[in-house]
Amino acid sequence: MTSRGAGTAFSRRNYRLSIESEKPKVTGIVNSKLLNDYLHRIFPSADGIQPAAAYRKPLTFQNLQEHLDKLLAEDSGAEDSRDQVLEGRLGPSTVVLDHTSGFEGLLLVDDDLLGVIGHSNFGSIRATTCVYKGKWIYEVLISSQGLMQIGWCTLNCRFNQEEGVGDTPDSYAYDGNRVRKWNVTTTNYGKSWAAGDIVSCLIDLDEGTIAFCLNGVSLGTAFNNITRGAGMAYFPAISLSFKESVAFNFGSRPLRYPVEGYRPLQDPPSVDLVKAHKLLGYLKNVIHIGIEVLEGKLVEKDTSTWQLQGEPTVLITLAHIFNHFAPLMCKVYLVEDVLMNFLLSILERGGSVEAHPLIQQLLDLMWLLMEDYEVHECLKQLLMSLLRAYRFSPIIPDLGLQIHYLRLTIAVLKHEKSRKYLLNNVLFDVLRSVVFFYIKSPLRVEEAGLQELIPTTWWPNRFTKEGKESKEVKEESAEERLRRRAYDRGCQRLKKRIEVVEELQVQILKLLLNNKDRGGGEASRYIFLNKFRKFLQENASNRGNLTVLCPPEYMVCFLHRLISTLRCYWDGHKAKAPAALSSEEAYVPPQLFYNGKVDYFDLQRLGGLLSHLKKTLKDDLALKANILIDPAELQAVTMDDLDEDEESATSTAQRPVAALAIGGALARPSWLSSPTLGRANRFLSTAAVSLMNPRRSLGTLEKMKARTLSVEQRTEDDKGSHGNEGLLLGRPPEEPEQSITENSLLEILDGIVMMYNLSVHQQLGKMVGVSDDVNEYALALKDTEEKISRCPKKRRDIYEELVKSQKVFSEKLNHLSRRLAWINVTIYSKEKMQDIYWLLRVCIRTIEHGDRTGSLFAFMPEFYLSVAMNSYSALKNYFSPVHCMEELPGYEETLTRLAAILAKHFADSRIVGTDIRDSLMQALASYVCYPHSLRAVERIPEEQRISMMRNLLAPYEQRPWAQTNWILVRLWRGCGFGYRYTRLPHLLKTKPEDANLPSLQKPCPSTLLQQHMADLLRSDCDMAPSFLNSVLNQLNWAFSEFIGMIQEIQQAAERLERNFVDSRQLKVCATCFDLSVSLLRVLEMTVTLAPEIFLDWSRPSSELLLRRLAQLLNQVLNRVTAERNLFDRVVNLRLPGLESVDHYPILVAVTGILVRLLMDTDFQGAKRATAVLLADPCFQLRSIQYLLGHAEPSALAATPPSADKRHFSLHTYTDYISLEELAKVERMLSHLSEESKQAAASILPTSEEDLCPICYAHPISAIFRPCSHKSCKACINQHLMNNKDCFFCKATITGVDDFTKPASS
Repeated sequence: MTSRGAGTAFSRRNYRLSIESEKPKVTGIVNSKLLNDYLHRIFPSADGIQPAAAYRKPLTFQNLQEHLDKLLAEDSGAEDSRDQVLEGRLGPSTVVLDHTSGFEGLLLVDDDLLGVIGHSNFGSIRATTCVYKGKWIYEVLISSQGLMQIGWCTLNCRFNQEEGVGDTPDSYAYDGNRVRKWNVTTTNYGKSWAAGDIVSCLIDLDEGTIAFCLNGVSLGTAFNNITRGAGMAYFPAISLSFKESVAFNFGSRPLRYPVEGYRPLQDPPSVDLVKAHKLLGYLKNVIHIGIEVLEGKLVEKDTSTWQLQGEPTVLITLAHIFNHFAPLMCKVYLVEDVLMNFLLSILERGGSVEAHPLIQQLLDLMWLLMEDYEVHECLKQLLMSLLRAYRFSPIIPDLGLQIHYLRLTIAVLKHEKSRKYLLNNVLFDVLRSVVFFYIKSPLRVEEAGLQELIPTTWWPNRFTKEGKESKEVKEESAEERLRRRAYDRGCQRLKKRIEVVEELQVQILKLLLNNKDRGGGEASRYIFLNKFRKFLQENASNRGNLTVLCPPEYMVCFLHRLISTLRCYWDGHKAKAPAALSSEEAYVPPQLFYNGKVDYFDLQRLGGLLSHLKKTLKDDLALKANILIDPAELQAVTMDDLDEDEESATSTAQRPVAALAIGGALARPSWLSSPTLGRANRFLSTAAVSLMNPRRSLGTLEKMKARTLSVEQRTEDDKGSHGNEGLLLGRPPEEPEQSITENSLLEILDGIVMMYNLSVHQQLGKMVGVSDDVNEYALALKDTEEKISRCPKKRRDIYEELVKSQKVFSEKLNHLSRRLAWINVTIYSKEKMQDIYWLLRVCIRTIEHGDRTGSLFAFMPEFYLSVAMNSYSALKNYFSPVHCMEELPGYEETLTRLAAILAKHFADSRIVGTDIRDSLMQALASYVCYPHSLRAVERIPEEQRISMMRNLLAPYEQRPWAQTNWILVRLWRGCGFGYRYTRLPHLLKTKPEDANLPSLQKPCPSTLLQQHMADLLRSDCDMAPSFLNSVLNQLNWAFSEFIGMIQEIQQAAERLERNFVDSRQLKVCATCFDLSVSLLRVLEMTVTLAPEIFLDWSRPSSELLLRRLAQLLNQVLNRVTAERNLFDRVVNLRLPGLESVDHYPILVAVTGILVRLLMDTDFQGAKRATAVLLADPCFQLRSIQYLLGHAEPSALAATPPSADKRHFSLHTYTDYISLEELAKVERMLSHLSEESKQAAASILPTSEEDLCPICYAHPISAIFRPCSHKSCKACINQHLMNNKDCFFCKATITGVDDFTKPASS
């Protein structure tokens, strides 16, 4: 091998310098005496005593190899004698999991046969080695905190999918999920474990005991008097449920928590360990001792500033050391115990990582003096050990251990050659390096030291989660204020410590995103970019395979660190190129979505499938973006599915031989296997032979489509012909020519948006649960304290129980408030909120730029719109009340721009996906429920507001109309008759499930949008009839469905046998009722804003609309107001799920419409409305009387008044209905009573022959052409809206004429 620094040539295993024989006294480097002194100082004898100068043989490079061999062999004899098979242990010396016969169920096992993931109900597996005598220990690294039983079993134990370790005789287990121990029976034991914990399993076969430790803390003896004797030997074993994962350490690595007197099942490599420590000592000596050639003496050197500087003597000395040291550094135990600890000790002196260049020098030495394969293996094992140590270190208040390992990771990655190798081959391929950016949350705050850091706890004491607004706000007491301030100070202390870790994590990412590497070849950033894209593809394409997906909690931390790093590089580029945009103006240009330079895998586009868009929009692509689609490419796209099988066969053939283990290799790294979070490559199954073969859903390697540029293109300058200029190919004319930033940063920004969509939003919502728990317990504590204050002194027993409950709630709140402090700092801090807000603004700008491209907007991936909506939702719902969204800069403008996007695109014809259209509709519906966001909708340009209202007023048929109707109802709520409530009056005493729901917000009507609606309905003669007919049709359907369902519910309730009504049926029933009420409110809104649509009979369809409306109102009233009717009986059952079904909401909605038609219009309109209402055969005056509590005379006579039977009356709801509104109802009742009397007196009886044969309610008044059949006008007009065929003969109707019965002779 040729050295790559000093120019000295030597063979791999013999570094002796060739020296001419005629110059025995001179080395050619330094004089022989100085060299002799130097080598003796570097390689002292084991006893430390130097032989007398006169008798010792001078050391030169000729005899150094012999001297070094002798030194290294001094202790190996004693070690070899001890390296015998230990009594008490049977099995291979290298202990792994038994993947051939010692398992039950479906399991995924790592390449190293130490990590395992459950893939069935309750799989079990044991190790290959057992023990029968002595004291033994092994460790289990917990990767997920679910259901697992860890311990020991014998060879005779038989497990199945229901019974595992601890469920059979002679098997013993600890279960930290349920905090129990198991040996056929079970009892409480130990503490709960969490992901990132280490469980130590100890067995003492001399005393017959089994014990467990959690993170080095003993949990006490779990089992005594275990079965021993002939034929009894115990294997390490585990049973775990689906998705749960662990990794074992039987001794292949140093134990994290060794216990005195207990031996690991696998012996450490003692001989190699002694050699490695000796060689490390010699290496330290080289660093400490320098040669002053001119003065001819040895000097002590400062190790922090040591440099190789090409000194031949030092270089050859180091070559001899590395000749022995290099092979040892390929072994994981030695890397972790020797090399990692040595490198950590260098950084222990404090200061920044830059202050310790020695690590860079040592890495240079490794690349210089070790074979490439040795350096590769050493670096891989070093990063594995660092990742394992970082992830499984206990949390202490200053996070000192995590900081220590991150600093060393930075130091290693600062070395350019090492960084590129690790990026190319290790960080995303073997390791799951995203773990380096995760800060785990402590479940046990006492062990994390949070009690010392946050000694005083506090939680909010004022609750506004009731249905109506709190009348008085309780003043904060002085004691509460002090506690809150002390708690805030503790939170600030915690935040400062966590910020140190976060800053180190950002430094790591800055190194990985460096594109200014001095060495040749591909820059680090581009290697990272390719790996990052593959990482995104794995998580986007394997939504169902949980072992492949990156856990959401890791994604959240990774996202925030990546945003910080990206913005730093983005603004750095802006400083050098002032014409570029700053990170505050960042967006993704639209051409990325259609020029094919960035692969979005199979993610849905706004306009549908990419292949479909390329076909339908190829002309637009050519015209606007100058991109020509090759017909052959379109053909290839359609053939993709046919090639899939062939591709996967090729991919399987290309896999490494080592990966083709039992059952075929899993091609994707598994997230759940630990400690390295590396690839889970063995699929074990006892279910069937067929399952031993690779299955596509689990293991077939999918085509990675991430864009890869050639090395020549991936250079330092990311612009022009050197960079990925093609990324911005196809700029549309609407897009400015201004430079945005470096192209590689645009790709990373696009990936960040995708990351948020994959799982970050889901995790942000999940962690809010801790805050909800705090509120729940605080309410319970407050309630308990009130009960204690009211408890009679005589009832001492009740008092003591209440005090116990108070203590439990207080302890739980203390724990949760400290844990909440941690979560608020790591997930919901102000800085994290600003990151999400920045992401929201990026999405808004990207959507705005994409929208300007016209039809090409269809190429945008759906997730941009999803992230815009979800990030706003997160800011509004998840970060409060810790931080308020209103404090963010440009908040009002951002809200308005998002409102414009929702208003425009919820009915955008370019968006075809039903899911994304529904999401847009729901987001707009939520937007109009809150005053600040509703005002934002009102601030968008008038043209867009009118367009939005026109889309909302489109007919309800052939589209999902419930959300549209809900939006219109929210715009009206607060203006309707008795419609100023937040929650229904009869539900006020019950606690809402979530007071933050949009439906529970206080009314905030929009008069501006109401006015737009009125103008549209008045001005467009076709819109009003089509819209209102669709509303009436849906009302007819919804109310009919509701009546049908309550009939079934009533019948089920009346049966004598015990039965249960399906909860889904109850939910659908309640939904139909709510829809009926909301449709009635939209009709009330229309009647109020534009009454002429019904009452101005010069408009086409007005009379018909009024008759249909009257018919439906009468039907609703009759069904709901009849005495002892079906509706009454079902409401009185008070079934869970039907809480919203009550008289009040539906009757006030109907009353509102009637009052508007009869009382609040001009004389002519009221006269027409009265006539139509009274002419309807279903009209009953008693229904109107019922509204004011006037019972039927017949009913009063039949049944005596009951004390507990209370009749409905609007008079009982004076908190919700004004006196003025009640007076109008009274006047309406008087008016209808008088008019009905007059109508009854004036109407002549009509013979049955003259009645309409369809409705039998009105006289015949129309004759059809050409068939001459007859009906009333109302029936035929309604029929012709949907059908042109005659009722009777099915002939096509060409016209309708008035019919007047001829006078009889």
